Amino acid sequence: MSLAVPAGAFVGVVGPSGSGKTTLLRAILGRVPSVSGTVRVLGRDVRGRPPQGVGYVPQIETVDWNFPVTVEEVVHMGRTRHAGPFPWPNRADREESARLLDQLGIAALARRHIRDLSGGQQQRVFLARALVSRPQILVLDEPTAGVDIKTRDDILHLLGDLNATGITVIMSTHELNSVAAHLPWVVCVRGGIIASGDPEEVFTTEVLSATYGARLEVLRQDGLLLVADAPHGLREQLRHTHRHRHERGGDEHEHGHAHLPAHEHAHQQEHDA
Repeated sequence: MSLAVPAGAFVGVVGPSGSGKTTLLRAILGRVPSVSGTVRVLGRDVRGRPPQGVGYVPQIETVDWNFPVTVEEVVHMGRTRHAGPFPWPNRADREESARLLDQLGIAALARRHIRDLSGGQQQRVFLARALVSRPQILVLDEPTAGVDIKTRDDILHLLGDLNATGITVIMSTHELNSVAAHLPWVVCVRGGIIASGDPEEVFTTEVLSATYGARLEVLRQDGLLLVADAPHGLREQLRHTHRHRHERGGDEHEHGHAHLPAHEHAHQQEHDA
């Protein structure tokens, strides 16, 4: 199945570990040897080298945080392809880096070592590095992995603001509910493209079960779309037990105590002694 991403889209690529999400992103970046088919970015075939006009933010867990480099030096690295014969940043480069750090709310961290930052701050640094070359397309590999809920929402809103300026955003993620809440377009991957489109249409039990190889339930309430694991195994047994007790009218509680399983009852007697 082929995939075409329109200009200006905000796309989430989802699928289980090992399904090909990162490989798909690397193909867009020209980092995967072509086996079959064609990859075209901004109207040009990708042939073994990063295409012009594309910025990339890697998974932060792949970064060597002990490498002796400051925040502003990381951002300057994003200009190396445009630096000409001189590798060091000129005045315009420094001004652009400072502007981006200020835009992303981390200007005060410019002289800090990257290992001393929080996960969300590190993610913003590498986002600035990708943006300093003023790309038309921004590719991110799991930008919300390993951060807390507030930082995750901050990053997604920031990417939404960048997308609103006309930048096409393509990001991989494991967070289905964040995709459903924030992103207007989703691609489901499992060794190939399973489905793509609006989460309202793509996020169905059938499509997600085919994508993840496990049954997922899709719930819709008050305009919200939520994805949850289908109950199975022990959880289903506990639900059945609870339902059975409820149907009996709660006899276990009428005499002031609940019946415990044998091993728990023995433990309780030992404790009382």
